[in-house]
Amino acid sequence: MAKLEYDKDGRLLFTKEMKEEYTILMPQMLPVHFGMFQQLLILEGYKVDMLTTNHRGIVDEGLKYVHNDTCYPALLVIGQLIDAIKHGGYDPHKVALFITQTGGGCRASNYIHLLRKALEKAGLAFVPVISVNLSGLEKNPGFSLTLPLVRKLIYGMMYGDLLVNAANQVRPYELTPGDTDKMLDHWQKRLIDGFQAGKGMSRKQMRKNFDAILADFETIPVSQEEKVRVGVVGEIYVKFSPLGNNNLEDFLLSEGAEPVVPGLTDFMIFKIFNREVDVNIYGGHWAKKKFCQVFKGYVEACQRDMIAALKKTRFRAPGTFENMHRLVQGYLGDGNKMGEGWLLTGEMLELIHSGVPNIVCTQPFGCLPNHIVGKGMIRKLKDDYPNSNIVAIDYDPGATKINQENRIKLMLANAKALAKQEAEKEPVGSGV
Repeated sequence: MAKLEYDKDGRLLFTKEMKEEYTILMPQMLPVHFGMFQQLLILEGYKVDMLTTNHRGIVDEGLKYVHNDTCYPALLVIGQLIDAIKHGGYDPHKVALFITQTGGGCRASNYIHLLRKALEKAGLAFVPVISVNLSGLEKNPGFSLTLPLVRKLIYGMMYGDLLVNAANQVRPYELTPGDTDKMLDHWQKRLIDGFQAGKGMSRKQMRKNFDAILADFETIPVSQEEKVRVGVVGEIYVKFSPLGNNNLEDFLLSEGAEPVVPGLTDFMIFKIFNREVDVNIYGGHWAKKKFCQVFKGYVEACQRDMIAALKKTRFRAPGTFENMHRLVQGYLGDGNKMGEGWLLTGEMLELIHSGVPNIVCTQPFGCLPNHIVGKGMIRKLKDDYPNSNIVAIDYDPGATKINQENRIKLMLANAKALAKQEAEKEPVGSGV
């Protein structure tokens, strides 16, 4: 068994010996993206399991060790990890836990301390917690985010965004139920096989894969039926995670709508851009700003490749980060970056401008930053865009799924009524 080692502050370290012996448990936020991240980490020599559990016991486990006023995503992530250690068939003395830290003032930086506190309460203080961050917040001898690994994870993110974008535009219209999911599984496996062979990890190869992926998705037979498109925005975990949002996308599909979910790439560019903004507002070394500009420029170039590939097909393409940043001018400043900051308002604006005025804004109950930039901006957006149809839905341990779904159904009823009114309008210049 690996010997436990601590740093000078008493923090339990994940050692090189542990890398060989331990299984790292990783919470799931985006099933497609995180599936590829898992495989890329395995190729780096880590033993990684992605947790796909989704049941009430996770919430109950979280409530044992996290105060119920704490951010709901923190409660879910910590509950899922502890539930896996207790009930997932793992040797508690041979597991470690992954958790992200962004360096900001919200959940993605503070969960790690709540998690360690919870492990101590549960009698699991011997389980190491690995911080996944680009800010130098915590380091471990047995894990490091090297530049080659970061580059591979960026490609995994780009593939994930493209796959989900195409799948979301096909699944609501497929003539044979399950065709989209089969194609999604096929391409995930094909990309992972490519990763193992060292393929698909250059921009040239990525562009080629983009074209092949979209060509395959275009072969799926679809109906010509028109459906209400519904955008999904909000706090990043609740927006993306089926566990966090009570399977929101499946519910929208069951109600005859097409979910439109902005990708992960804009959020990552936003986080890099914030480091640049810090230097502009508060001061700092020019080298830090330059590094962030180069890093951001690389990810934006990859994003433009994805957009260009989509524009060659019948699929709708998202806008660029730069375009979203322009849209939000006059609403929120660059310094408004706590939580999802101005990005959340920017995503709502981009959806409205791209013909998706119907939006579900998902937020953990009591998440002040996202109540301000989400729910707090709805009236302003409604004033500027009278056709916008936005509903803010709170998620927390005591919220009932039926109440959430009833509020979304009301929004969908409004959307369908507005669509009917538009369809019944007399065409201009028809002479009728």
